[in-house]
Amino acid sequence: MNQKIIITIDGYSSSGKSTLAKKISKKLKYKYIDSGALYRSVALLAIRKKIFYSDLWNTKNFIPILKETNLKFKWNQKYSQTDIFLNGENIQHKIRSKQVTNKVSLIAQIPEIRERLTLMQRNIGKNKGIVIDGRDAGHYVFPKSELKIFMKGSIEIRSYRRYQDLKKIGEKVSYEEVRKNLIHRDMMDISRNISPLKKSVDSIEIDNTFLSIEEQLNLIFKFINKRTSII
Repeated sequence: MNQKIIITIDGYSSSGKSTLAKKISKKLKYKYIDSGALYRSVALLAIRKKIFYSDLWNTKNFIPILKETNLKFKWNQKYSQTDIFLNGENIQHKIRSKQVTNKVSLIAQIPEIRERLTLMQRNIGKNKGIVIDGRDAGHYVFPKSELKIFMKGSIEIRSYRRYQDLKKIGEKVSYEEVRKNLIHRDMMDISRNISPLKKSVDSIEIDNTFLSIEEQLNLIFKFINKRTSII
């Protein structure tokens, strides 16, 4: 591959976007941007500032707090991954809690937050050579990206994946609770007024309900080879 490109992977919660993005970026030696981690970081900040449980929970009062916050991606060479730092603290594993998951959709609906995080992502990707996953990476953040993937899967499979992930980090939660949360998250992502979750007309849709990770990667790299062969 002589010229670097931008690869976007959008889709529903727990559809395996991050797993695929990480593997693709590692093989291509591209930067990986987890856009969801940015929104989760802001949600964690709001929780720590007790924004959700006070009269402060409105855009007017929360945005100044966000403007004074330092969010950064840093490459973790030891684990070959991109970590996210909030005011100098590595919060990579703290943003996956159930508490953050339950609040992140509220954060994602605020236009001022989306604007700031969109600019941050575009700045990281200005020289291309990135793989980014999220909800609006293909149709809004990088509308001119060379390859756009849209991931989907059955609610049962996605709920089970999320349930297993939460168990690994010690969260006490039932499968049914996770399933209800994902259904609610899907509705909020699809119906929000600002940059809702939707498939771009030039996206390649992959339903991975019955596909292994290896099968998904093989399929995606076929598309990557087609795109890069004509660039």
